[in-house]
Amino acid sequence: MLLRIEDHDRTRCKPEYEAAILEDLDWLGFVPDAAVPRQSERGARYAEVLADLEARGLAYPCDCSRKEIAAEAGDRFNEETRYPGRCRSQQVDPSTTLARRVVMAPGFEQFEDLALGSQEQSPSDQCGDFLIRDRFGNWTYQFAVTVDDFDQDVTLVVRGEDLLNSTGRQMHLARLIGRDIPPRFFHHRLLRKQSGAKLSKSDGDTGVRELRAAGMRARDVLARLTDYPVA
Repeated sequence: MLLRIEDHDRTRCKPEYEAAILEDLDWLGFVPDAAVPRQSERGARYAEVLADLEARGLAYPCDCSRKEIAAEAGDRFNEETRYPGRCRSQQVDPSTTLARRVVMAPGFEQFEDLALGSQEQSPSDQCGDFLIRDRFGNWTYQFAVTVDDFDQDVTLVVRGEDLLNSTGRQMHLARLIGRDIPPRFFHHRLLRKQSGAKLSKSDGDTGVRELRAAGMRARDVLARLTDYPVA
């Protein structure tokens, strides 16, 4: 079992969150088989990959704000708002912004999802050139996990179906940094409330810690995971 602490965004991560994750995993009986890397400690590696992309003309500085991007897209900004590529065609002084984007060339990414079947995505059309480092110097999720999966030789990615749209862009980026064969992907259905909304700790929904406090045994919690129907 590989465990990775994805604390790339230092504005949202706190030591107590990491401690809770480690304690919950220990109670469930999961013991990592290797040292636990933290994305907050891998800045030098990410900078190395970025420098290589920039040297090949595959990454560039961007000083666009979310407001500007949303205005050009004619919609409210969200994670799926397509970046129109303004700074790719303009010369932005790299010393004026920490933000960097990666070039997403036109084309399709095809893969067989182990839960959802055959998939085809066009990252260039879906999101355009996406951020790999934001204006505050934080490495983004899309970039950090792609580099980490490559470096750790991760061959199977299991995650929620809400991240399905990330797959094509991560496959494309992985090729740019030297990974010819992508990992396999399994995007599972999300646990939801009766209203259809996703479970959320911020809403006070039950987590492993609450189940433990309620008297459940670790083996009972794990037994629930075996009851997942695959389409």
